[in-house]
Amino acid sequence: MGNLLFLSGQLGRDPQTGKLAEGGIEAETRQCLDNIKRTLEKYGSSLDRVVKATVMLADIGEWARMNSVYTTYFTRNKPARSAFGVSGLAGGARVEIEVIALVE
Repeated sequence: MGNLLFLSGQLGRDPQTGKLAEGGIEAETRQCLDNIKRTLEKYGSSLDRVVKATVMLADIGEWARMNSVYTTYFTRNKPARSAFGVSGLAGGARVEIEVIALVE
């Protein structure tokens, strides 16, 4: 939409196998953000151009562990962020993240 790219929710699935990353919330968050990074770059954007992120967690008690990974991906520009716990995510995922980013 104009100069905004809306990415629907991404899970921590390995794009080669389609399976969730093994190792818990940290591994899923890392894979999820790697997937987002790759998609943003494919469409002419980047993590530095993300203006809004929404994080959905199967267990809000895993917030701090997810956040310890999340913050390593947004080192220059920190997007506005919302996060909430949900009663379940597709395929038994622990985390789902959607973003809005600027494109050139």
